[in-house]
Amino acid sequence: ERGSAGEGLLQVELVAWPLRQLDAWRGQVGAWADALSGVDALDAQGQPLQVNLLPQAQRQPRHDPTRRWNLLLGLAALVMLVLAATQVLDNRREAADALRAEVERSARSARGVASERSELQALLDGAAFLEKQRAQRASTVELWNELTQRLPNGTYLEKLAIENNNLQLIGLSSEASQLVQLLQDAPQWRKVNLTGVLQADGAGSGRDRFTLTAELQPLPVATPAAPAAPAREAADADAKPAP
Repeated sequence: ERGSAGEGLLQVELVAWPLRQLDAWRGQVGAWADALSGVDALDAQGQPLQVNLLPQAQRQPRHDPTRRWNLLLGLAALVMLVLAATQVLDNRREAADALRAEVERSARSARGVASERSELQALLDGAAFLEKQRAQRASTVELWNELTQRLPNGTYLEKLAIENNNLQLIGLSSEASQLVQLLQDAPQWRKVNLTGVLQADGAGSGRDRFTLTAELQPLPVATPAAPAAPAREAADADAKPAP
């Protein structure tokens, strides 16, 4: 087909080859002619016409020798691609698991540090509270020293207890009825009272058993002393101008 030659007409080119010449040519070629898939012709310039003059029944199908290898290579490439994708997925999954484990370890470590910090802060707060409470009243040694000086001879203590701001004394004394008066004006405590009634000691020692309570006094807050006036200012005030 060459194209259109006008309205309703086509320009075509017919290429023909006599069959007897084809048969004679096949006879000359021999068995090799049975493997042909086509026969072409040359134009006046020696260029192939890109036609197939071989009858359809005599054409042998052409097989691409590299087609099988291409299929095998394509299949191998597909398998390698799938394996590579699977490996990448496994690597990412392992990396995610490792990161998750590291985050959990860090979280446990952070929780441990926070717990230890909280315990330490609680210990510090408790120690500060106890120190504050201790600083607000006299120490046990100071209380014992004051009692030693104020309790009369013939008085023996069986128990000395300090609970919060309360002081309790239990013992025997030959002057049990005078203990409140003797201990009342101590600076370390106040509100001295006898609890219950005095009970005579059954040993015939002339002592009575007593139970005495008192409320511990807070220590007085020390006030800073006022700064003394500089001696130089006083000297300047007394000085007389020289003639």
